[in-house]
Amino acid sequence: MSQLLEFQPRPGLVRASEARLLIVVGLTGAGKSSFTRALGWPLLPNRRELVDRYVLPAFGRDPAALDRTERFELTRRWRQEHPGGVAEALAAGYVPAGRRLVFDGLRGADEVAYAREHLPRARFVVLEAPAAVRLERLLGRGDGFDRVAAAARGRLAQLAAGVLDEDELERFAAAWPADELAEKLSIIAAEQRNYHPEGPRRLLAGSPRALFIDTTVTSPAAAARKARLWMGEDDEA
Repeated sequence: MSQLLEFQPRPGLVRASEARLLIVVGLTGAGKSSFTRALGWPLLPNRRELVDRYVLPAFGRDPAALDRTERFELTRRWRQEHPGGVAEALAAGYVPAGRRLVFDGLRGADEVAYAREHLPRARFVVLEAPAAVRLERLLGRGDGFDRVAAAARGRLAQLAAGVLDEDELERFAAAWPADELAEKLSIIAAEQRNYHPEGPRRLLAGSPRALFIDTTVTSPAAAARKARLWMGEDDEA
């Protein structure tokens, strides 16, 4: 675990609840990694790292042996006892005092609600993009983490229900091999079942602690500039 986030107190560290964190909220393909790279501020261990260390061991599972949908299922089960999800792990941590730190990222209403209450100095940048845009980005990014066992992928029409409309599905089916499309669409669909994209907007709309950015019309560099100005920073340091 990075020294920017520890789980025992020591000199120079403060509780995460006392820190001025910037928390990035968004689903897979919303543009979180591109945004945080453009922002250039120090990053805390990200969501994947916290899940690997604190959630999956509770089930005796090896992170390297799991695909994305299995991870979603285990984090869903973990949230039955820990409603704050990954936000609970973040709030339990200690971070360097006086640093501008970014956490990537939270998902869904329950995690955002927990963070809003237990991390009172944190601000939230909510990155939004429609499911079709997020799917297209996922198909194009070539990340080995984005894998799903063939048996778990299901039929395209079933996967697309409530995620893509018929025209969108036809467009993707014409452009991508069926197996690859089913794999990535199953990730988008499973994630949306577990973390509906409207949850954070419902909780944070109108809040002075939240900045919403549509990444379909805002480049990572422009989004980073908006966030810096909103946080009262006029440089990239």
